[in-house]
Amino acid sequence: MDDTRLVPLPGSERSAQETARSIEPVSDSERIEVTLVLRRRTEIPDDLVEGPETITREELAARYGADPADIDMVKRTAEQHGLTVTLVDPASRRVKISGTLGRLRSVVEADSLTQVTTPDPAREGRMVEHRQRTGHLRILPEWDGVVIGVTGLDNRPQARPHFQRLKTRAVPSAYSPVDLGRIYRFPQGTDGSGQAVGVIELGGGIPDGDLDAYFAELGIPTPSVDVVEVGNGSNAPGDPADGEVMLDIEVIGALAPGARQVVYFAENSAQGFADAVSTAVFADPTPTAVSVSWGQREDLWTAQGRAILDAALADAAAMGITVCVASGDNGSSDGDPTGKRHTDFPASSPRALACGGTRLDADPDTATVSSETVWNDGAGGASGGGISRTFKQPGWQANVGVPDGDGQGRRRGVPDVAGVADPATGYRVLVQGQDEVIGGTSAVAPLWAALTARFAEALGRPLGMLQPLLYDGAAAGTTPTGLRDITQGDNGDFAATPGWDACTGLGVPDGQALLNRLGSV
Repeated sequence: MDDTRLVPLPGSERSAQETARSIEPVSDSERIEVTLVLRRRTEIPDDLVEGPETITREELAARYGADPADIDMVKRTAEQHGLTVTLVDPASRRVKISGTLGRLRSVVEADSLTQVTTPDPAREGRMVEHRQRTGHLRILPEWDGVVIGVTGLDNRPQARPHFQRLKTRAVPSAYSPVDLGRIYRFPQGTDGSGQAVGVIELGGGIPDGDLDAYFAELGIPTPSVDVVEVGNGSNAPGDPADGEVMLDIEVIGALAPGARQVVYFAENSAQGFADAVSTAVFADPTPTAVSVSWGQREDLWTAQGRAILDAALADAAAMGITVCVASGDNGSSDGDPTGKRHTDFPASSPRALACGGTRLDADPDTATVSSETVWNDGAGGASGGGISRTFKQPGWQANVGVPDGDGQGRRRGVPDVAGVADPATGYRVLVQGQDEVIGGTSAVAPLWAALTARFAEALGRPLGMLQPLLYDGAAAGTTPTGLRDITQGDNGDFAATPGWDACTGLGVPDGQALLNRLGSV
């Protein structure tokens, strides 16, 4: 088919995976659904994203969603090319279209699209078959400047779960989430009642009976947990990623048992990830917090992929939603085999509350902390953190001593906060009927999401982006009230220091003190 009319889509360049083994070109008869992300009718202002003002879903759609004229044009031209419009969502600016690849090529074309197999980042030792595109995307000239992102042609696994099982035979020193609520002084008289927490999952499922058994053991009523399957995603227990799913739900359920959880299962792809976050953010009722324990090195995303997800996080913040994201489990390199420094996305977005990891030695009965240091087990597992190569340094981080980003000037520092993540001092959970101890920064994102739900309950209002509040008054070498500084250890290239550092951010929570501080704002 002649595609000479099509024009390049900025930010869409995608490289081949080095480990990919080609099978065959994708057949023109294969049916594919792609997501088109449209421009905003007006750019969303930074002061709205950073709060404290919030707006409703309806207000956001009317002010900063897609323009109805843009939607009508995209729908009309897609249908003129024989494609089916399967979703129109003005608030999240998404239009989904479906058809055979042969039909899709008339409106969006990749330089190359091949069926390949690659190692699955979410399932160690397994291979996964998927479509892989390389080079740029080209779109209809009518769509130029209107359609700012297209996902779905390439459905490679985009992210990995940031949870860790013990790699040694060492006997772990484990805590229940309830223990950690005492150690981190979650505010008394709160349990998250009246709040909703979204949980993003890109694999795995909820094994039958696990939740009832786990919470019965803790002496807590089983919390409300609803499941939403997004696109090709499914609640499919029996997968290694069940450990991620159950860790997230059980941590939130134990620390904020009064909150309603909604778990969004989506395909592990750039399209699935962004669709899951947008679906969670625009849910009814609007969630207080969203917990994300999946991510990948910044350089393994396309520019459009980062921009799409970052914009969804901006939507969340404008509506008062706190998005808590694991900072990664592979130290300052984020798993780059060359050892180069990288941060993990979406944690590196300034709109995300990036959650790093510690090793904790404490008495759960007395809540006395003997020591808490940066998590780094010396065998590859370590708190993710560093300096973004993509995102500029936000104003609220300007005075805490974030180093320049490898000659690129002032960039976003990761993480913002921390909590226990070392699996050797990990979380007691139940997975597939078996008691386990699991760690990873995957556990820290739901811990902070639960804490945020309890703050919102106590204050009677959502908090949105916590970062400007947390960093308010912070300076290099000092940690603000409500956070306990971690000053020992490293994550590879970065060492813990007094005040903010690229291992554990501003530190771990002192929940009651932080609530008192937030209540005075």
